[in-house]
Amino acid sequence: MFEGRDIISIRDLTKKDIEAILEKSEEMNKLLEQRKTLEIMKGKIMSTLFFEPSTRTRLSFSSAMQRLDGTVIDLGELKASALAKGENLADTIRMAEKYSDVIVIRHPKEGSARFAAEISEKPVINGGDGANQHPTQTLIDLFSIKKFKGKIEGLNVALLGDLKHARVIKSLAYGLALFKVNLILVSPVGLEFEKEIVDELKEKFGTKITQTNDINAGIKNADVLYASRIQKERFADPYEAEKMQNAYKITPDVLEEGKDNLIVMHALPRVDEIDYEVDKTKFAKYFEEAGFGVPVRMAIISLVVQ
Repeated sequence: MFEGRDIISIRDLTKKDIEAILEKSEEMNKLLEQRKTLEIMKGKIMSTLFFEPSTRTRLSFSSAMQRLDGTVIDLGELKASALAKGENLADTIRMAEKYSDVIVIRHPKEGSARFAAEISEKPVINGGDGANQHPTQTLIDLFSIKKFKGKIEGLNVALLGDLKHARVIKSLAYGLALFKVNLILVSPVGLEFEKEIVDELKEKFGTKITQTNDINAGIKNADVLYASRIQKERFADPYEAEKMQNAYKITPDVLEEGKDNLIVMHALPRVDEIDYEVDKTKFAKYFEEAGFGVPVRMAIISLVVQ
């Protein structure tokens, strides 16, 4: 089902595919909790090609491979070495596939992961390509929601922040739509989802969508609140960006407007979008969510590399 398969976009996966990955992720999570010794990837090598900064994605992929008893070749410094000497991306991919059994790539240019997959005969996993897709983060988010809420179907999920530019949010919205959730889109004026995305979610999946610029109204009926940062670097006026960030900041007071069993999620790293006081509340689930990155990526690696 997955052997030798590339994981480039959440759009390439069916609901059945996602459910299979979530099931395997739960299996891996239980093995980790039991501190089982795994040798699933013994003798296998994963190359990580990270052409832009990353902490959680890079570390969790490396941790996942090592937990499976595999080896990691970290080629993240290629940007400062081989590419600096004039080597193009295609040749870098061809080189990496000769050294490894699976490639994880993170690149600032949209479409770079699919380009790598077209060149490589080994499976390629997208660790984030520009503002385009981040499929493994979406799978982590879906797994987390299911763990925290016991299900995904039928939930009211609020997506908050800069919905126009956040690749994580775009991938997640598509993944959630497969599970018939009700989406509440909460963003500042001008940072809403593109109309094309909203129309596709409604027409293709029949997703019920509510859009608002009011954070309190958006949170009120949500079961899950998924936050993303306001990308200040995209504003010409830093003061306006700061003002907008403060207006959409999640604080304990803001959460009082929501349900008692509301959970707050975030792909991390956060900047100012979630008050540190929220960390102490029962609503905060983002650090646990980050921890699930290891079993989910273990599942993905074990499925595509045989």
